[in-house]
Amino acid sequence: MPQAGFQGAIESLNLGGVAQPGSVRTRFSLRKPPSAAYAAFSPPLFYADKPGEAKCSHCFIGGNFWDLRATGLRLRSPTAMQAQGSPLNPTEMALRDPACVVHRISQRPYRGLFETVWGPRAFGIAWPADVETICNQPNNAPATAIGSETPGPNNTPLVVDLRPEDRARVQSTFDQMAEAIAAYEGSPEVSAFSSKFDAFLAGTTQLTDAERRGYELFNGQAKCMDCHVDPEGDRHPLFTDNTTANLGVPRNPDLFFYHETGPDAFGYVSNPQGEAFVDKGVGDFLRSPEAANEAWKALAPHFDGRMRVMTLRNVDKRPRPDFVKSYMHNGYFKSLKAVVHFYNTRDALPRCDRKDPGAGVSCWPAPENPESLSTNCCNLGLSDAQEDDIVAFLGTLSDGYAPPVLQPPPLPSALPGAGR
Repeated sequence: MPQAGFQGAIESLNLGGVAQPGSVRTRFSLRKPPSAAYAAFSPPLFYADKPGEAKCSHCFIGGNFWDLRATGLRLRSPTAMQAQGSPLNPTEMALRDPACVVHRISQRPYRGLFETVWGPRAFGIAWPADVETICNQPNNAPATAIGSETPGPNNTPLVVDLRPEDRARVQSTFDQMAEAIAAYEGSPEVSAFSSKFDAFLAGTTQLTDAERRGYELFNGQAKCMDCHVDPEGDRHPLFTDNTTANLGVPRNPDLFFYHETGPDAFGYVSNPQGEAFVDKGVGDFLRSPEAANEAWKALAPHFDGRMRVMTLRNVDKRPRPDFVKSYMHNGYFKSLKAVVHFYNTRDALPRCDRKDPGAGVSCWPAPENPESLSTNCCNLGLSDAQEDDIVAFLGTLSDGYAPPVLQPPPLPSALPGAGR
């Protein structure tokens, strides 16, 4: 919901299993949902391997989802490809075929609006008599080790029997649906650039002392700007460089996904490995059928544990001050203070068991993926007060800022003693 920054809207899940349930309510994916806000500004995925080609060398830039699997290479829009993943994912909407998605849209009240935008032939499809029977069964495609359990476009089983011309129309309409969702996510209704920080850049408000100190630390000692870039002179910074990082986040044992080891009512098994599963992020995407380039498979070990660097916009947006959000791909952290403390002390504090009373304060559990850890943090030497200042600055990135309304001075007749 917008009040939570278009992510993690159910507080009870943020506190526990993190991932949202799908259409089959007993199915949960392995990660918390990424924010839809500002995702539309990520470029199509590419691998920068030439000197000067990008801010980094031998790195991936762009794409969507935590593991970059929405490459955007076919539609030139990672956000559109992300919109095509959720309807087919067995742990989300669980539709079996893009044709099921298009058929459902054709039955909705907004069909006319869709046809106004994309033309009257969008649903000119001869549906087989058994389309409802087929589409009423959930997608049980075999689980993979990436966030979407459905193979890519070249491997998705096509279970609705259609003529070639109707299958082509289904694909076109499915793409148009995705492009419409991408346009909405890039619109001011979702990606508004209306935070206090935006007002500060426009010169219409000032930061508090704590926010200003946090901003200076963000761009200096805390090294946040190394990945969450705020280019000088950019009036609408995204606070992400669209690369990847392995921050060494500890495993979150509360994820429902670890316990989905047996078949559900439809025979689907989300996680045959159980608690032995290790989320390798981008590495497992590169090994999967969804990797867009066969040469990328050889790079997989170098990207194990890496996740997409998400925007910090709306990172503190919540419907009420005490609403608990979860942070990082697995929702391990429950506050921005905990995130900043981790960045500050990951390499300064000793390792400990997750059940240790000092875990997260005076010691840290081991990383889920200890290989190829990012090293541009995590012994920053910040004081507790400086951590708080950074949290204060991050709070300025929430959309919907309204400057304080100044009360007009009282009329002379309302002043004490007036009229005597």
